[in-house]
Amino acid sequence: MLLGRALTHRSYLNEHPEALEDNERLEFLGDAVLDFVVGAWLYNRYPEMPEGDLTRMRSALVHTEQLAYFAGLLNLGQAMRLGRGESQGGGRERPALLCDTFEAVIGALYLHAGVDAVIQFISPLLEDAAEDVLANHKAEDPKSQFQEWAQAQGYTTPIYQTRSATGPDHSKKFDVDVLVNGEIYGSGSGSSKQAAAKMAAQNALDRLGLTD
Repeated sequence: MLLGRALTHRSYLNEHPEALEDNERLEFLGDAVLDFVVGAWLYNRYPEMPEGDLTRMRSALVHTEQLAYFAGLLNLGQAMRLGRGESQGGGRERPALLCDTFEAVIGALYLHAGVDAVIQFISPLLEDAAEDVLANHKAEDPKSQFQEWAQAQGYTTPIYQTRSATGPDHSKKFDVDVLVNGEIYGSGSGSSKQAAAKMAAQNALDRLGLTD
């Protein structure tokens, strides 16, 4: 019952009134559980890591793309209960939807078996992902890096402007520019303003030759 609800997107509920509830409440719970479990896992796994680095690591491990990758490993895309339009529109491959479903599954697991079961379930995923984050510097937030560069040059704080927002409410695409002193330094797109801003900052760093 809980697992079925965790896999049920609201678009499915709209087309199947016999389905009683979508996964949004479980997603909310799973998000909170993941923040705690991942934070505790990092605290124990890296006893010498400073607080700031732990925070950045946790952010990288619970980021939309990372959780969507976990969902892909579990083949959750094929298991999701989607409405016809959402399914035909590529919802089974959409990172935001995969991330939300993974969080809902975590919420369901927590309710069914408790936090120890969540830790046991996710620890192997975190082990591999954390090594990848460290090896490829994925914990380094491009927005923070770009702001540090701007400040070092004596420039104003970067400003992120949404250029456009297209698509239906459940599947929007945002285009964001990052500006310094009124000049566009980078642009990015994403399924949220936050993701698009991060891509814009990364684009700016790439254009400035500040990345490997």
